[in-house]
Amino acid sequence: MERTLVLVKPDGVQKAVIGAVISRFEDAGYKVIALKMLRATREQISNHYAADKEWLASVGKKTRSSFESKGVKMDETDLQIGERIRGWLINYLTEGPIVAMVVEGDGVIAGIRKIAGATSPDMADPASIRGMYSKDSYEKADKARRPVRNILHASDGETAKREIKVWFTEQELHEYQRIPRTD
Repeated sequence: MERTLVLVKPDGVQKAVIGAVISRFEDAGYKVIALKMLRATREQISNHYAADKEWLASVGKKTRSSFESKGVKMDETDLQIGERIRGWLINYLTEGPIVAMVVEGDGVIAGIRKIAGATSPDMADPASIRGMYSKDSYEKADKARRPVRNILHASDGETAKREIKVWFTEQELHEYQRIPRTD
């Protein structure tokens, strides 16, 4: 059974969409096996967005490409851009409470990412969580020099196992049998 980590970010908590997010996952047949609200520390977020040079450079490269497509030249290296964005993410996720959860099911990583929608809410399917509850974009975020406020984080296949360990102990992951709804 596959597992993934989902974080409802401070803007999702502030918009009171926690229940809607969980309902979308459960309605799709997935199980929430761990759940908590917390005020994340800078250390937790730093561990979540690990200072991995490959990841930082990849974030920087994507950002550079986005800026260059708009005719904006960046003087920083890809690594420097990635480090700056990581700092923005740390600030963003520590500005208010978040909800962390582990969701389990067959194909859950791809399924949750589809339900969540594109990372940039302005490009997300209007029926997705990000398409419904966020009107932000990379363009707005870039102008304000901050990360995109996109309601939630959903781990990809490569990082889900590592990220779950940042937020939950093995004892906090609960196994149970899901029964069919009768309604």
